[in-house]
Amino acid sequence: MDALDTQIRALVSKAVSRGNVNIVLNMQRIDGSVEIRLNEAALAQVIKAVDRARELMNCPPARVESVLGLKGVLEFKEVEEDPGLVTSRLERMMETFKSALGELVVSREREGEALARIVARQLDEIESLVATVTKSGSRTPEAIAERLKEQISRIIEGNRKLDEDRLYQEAVLLATRCDVEEELKRLEQHIQAGRSLLESDGPVGRKLDFLAQEFNREANTLCSKSNDGDVTQAGVALKVVIDQMREQVQNIE
Repeated sequence: MDALDTQIRALVSKAVSRGNVNIVLNMQRIDGSVEIRLNEAALAQVIKAVDRARELMNCPPARVESVLGLKGVLEFKEVEEDPGLVTSRLERMMETFKSALGELVVSREREGEALARIVARQLDEIESLVATVTKSGSRTPEAIAERLKEQISRIIEGNRKLDEDRLYQEAVLLATRCDVEEELKRLEQHIQAGRSLLESDGPVGRKLDFLAQEFNREANTLCSKSNDGDVTQAGVALKVVIDQMREQVQNIE
């Protein structure tokens, strides 16, 4: 059935752009499709060798089916078929395959629609968690200033010789660590990008997988910068949802 290989590969490539496809073809021969011939010359040599081995080993005679099972004793030759019949059979097989491939596509489309709804809900959940962090009281200038005062006090405690430049550098560093504005903006951009992908035509699985990695990167940074329990809790919940989304997008073309 090598003649089908190229056609099948071309059809599958158009229908499926992500993942692996295994195709199995089972055929059952009908009576008369194969001609069996006895190779008498080979059989004579085998009998001679078997008889000699029996004398040397003092064992009973070999069974006929055992001798016939030896390679070369029986020859199998396919009966030449009418070319028109072969062509007709290949055409029918391709029609059957196209039908099966069409059913696969429909099934995957239904699965994709269900997965899209799941991912959409996960994006909504991510958006809700981002909003929670955005509205957190710990991000107000007053709260940040208070944390800076506490941290700077610990830095200069017992170190009265700390110069102003060093103190300024430490303050800037602490303020930078407290600021998650850029991470929140990027998360919001990723949410919009994810929704756009779900609404677009064509394969989006790999893009969604990459987007999930970007989500996770921002969530990790958010957690590392957090100095507030509520923000940390929201960041951890964010990572859980992102991980769940990554599992789902692996099944999306």
